[in-house]
Amino acid sequence: MRVGLLHPGAMGAFLGSGLASAGHEVVWASHGRSGQTRTRAAAFTDVGSLGEVVRTAPVIISVCPPESALQVARAVAGLGFTGLYLDANAVSARTVQAIADLLPDVLDGAVIGGPSTEEAVLHVAGGRAADAAAIFDPAVVRTEIHEGTVGTASTLKACYAASTKAVTALLLATRAAARAAGVEDVLVAEWARTMPEVLSRSDSSLQSIGAKAWRFSAEMDEAGDVFDDRGVPSGFSRAAAEVFARLADLRDVPYDD
Repeated sequence: MRVGLLHPGAMGAFLGSGLASAGHEVVWASHGRSGQTRTRAAAFTDVGSLGEVVRTAPVIISVCPPESALQVARAVAGLGFTGLYLDANAVSARTVQAIADLLPDVLDGAVIGGPSTEEAVLHVAGGRAADAAAIFDPAVVRTEIHEGTVGTASTLKACYAASTKAVTALLLATRAAARAAGVEDVLVAEWARTMPEVLSRSDSSLQSIGAKAWRFSAEMDEAGDVFDDRGVPSGFSRAAAEVFARLADLRDVPYDD
């Protein structure tokens, strides 16, 4: 089978490797993509344009920044795609439903864990979830099928992300406030004395989050939509989105204490 991949970032390239390992031809469109993306997609077939992906691939998988998920789906729909569309982005059930309103055959996907065989699990929900899961080599990409409707996998991802990324943002904001007040050293000492695991997580976040924060702001806003839609307070997710937005300029800046 020929499977279209939009767009092969780190996670997209990982999913693509699971497709290629299962014997499928993975195609992508290099138009407008960066040199880094081209390098990650070197093992896949470049067909040049989105129009060619839509024309030749009966299955398309979307893995892009969450703020672009709906825009990408609109572009695919505008080109008349009628095949199976797996949205594997970190978005809310609300956004996935909007995508399902654009295309005739949409599945809801969400990856929990980093882009590696050891960590990642692709959760899939929707009417043909089993069909989508079956196209991946299980030795490369583990999948879990959910009987719920479109939005089930994305809701799971949003809740998981809030328990990881929003907590990280809280630690960063807490440490920033303590530093501004001149009590950071005392706070760190108290963490070391009473909650060493919190200090360890805080230190790890300081060292690694800058390069990744630009990707997380929109994801936390999408998680906020999930909470709002279920009558759960979303303020901490919205605040996390603001924290990550303030760190976005550190994307290419190495950590320096």
